[in-house]
Amino acid sequence: MRKAIGVDLGGSHVTAAVVQEDGTILSQHEQDITDRSFEAVIAAVENVIRPAVKDGKEKDLVGIGIGSPGNIDLRSGAVLYSPNFMWENAPLGERLRSSFSLPVFVANDARCATLGEYRFGMGRGTRNFVLLTLGTGIGGGIVSGGVLLVGNRAGAGEIGHHQIRPTDGFICGCGKVGCFEAQASGTGLLRHAVAVAPSFPRSMLLEKSPDKLGSKAIRRAAQAGDGHALAAWKNFTADLAIGLANVIAFVNPEIVALGGGVSSAGDFMLDAVRDRVEALTTMVPKGTTKLVIAKLGNDAGQVGAASVAFAGGLTEQHGK
Repeated sequence: MRKAIGVDLGGSHVTAAVVQEDGTILSQHEQDITDRSFEAVIAAVENVIRPAVKDGKEKDLVGIGIGSPGNIDLRSGAVLYSPNFMWENAPLGERLRSSFSLPVFVANDARCATLGEYRFGMGRGTRNFVLLTLGTGIGGGIVSGGVLLVGNRAGAGEIGHHQIRPTDGFICGCGKVGCFEAQASGTGLLRHAVAVAPSFPRSMLLEKSPDKLGSKAIRRAAQAGDGHALAAWKNFTADLAIGLANVIAFVNPEIVALGGGVSSAGDFMLDAVRDRVEALTTMVPKGTTKLVIAKLGNDAGQVGAASVAFAGGLTEQHGK
């Protein structure tokens, strides 16, 4: 069975895996990223690819697929713009091709994760599928008619940047107001907690130092019944439901899978949004879209990136 290297490059972490064509991960190597300069990130990526290539035996590997944040030039592998790293026209593919003799293919990280979850996770067997990764931001991807939507310039699937509260929302990292990402990501949950804090002066959340108050702490406090956390959770899930209903109206998928760190809330999150999504989904036949938690977790990006390598690169017709 063919093997490839799949690399998932995040803002604070990079992982490389040896992946079989059936989606099986044979080995993984990872490293934290503390310096986001281009040269430092390249060094970190090379540090995880080298042992992966050794594990997979270079002569048995078809190539290296890399999922990177940002807008990607699929032909050259350049990162045209990445707010995560503050890169513009960064020659990621070119630099890695000079370091390794294997073919190197670069695609957006969220689209890679979507491809991985579609082929080997909760999207398997469907024709119309959406993955949303709820983390520091909101990434995602759309499969329609069995084809991953890539777009004219590989920009399709930026689900996190449709506006759901353009007049009274939080400012998004992209500069707009009230983006889905700004309202319903892990960062959004923290912002909701800050916004309602004046009403809960005795909240146990306020005892935490700002650097330790994150979405996981807020979610756990909500599950424990803390009033402050529950108020933030209510506003967060209300915004999440709006965005999900919009996605369903846009695409009418069979399944929307929720991945990323915030999705670890599992049924606690799904139970909070299902009825709201159903109520807001007015022009799509009721009950045609199922909300689920993604299956592959953090492995989706590596498996999807390897799939891009198996296919010889991502194209506008990249499906099964």
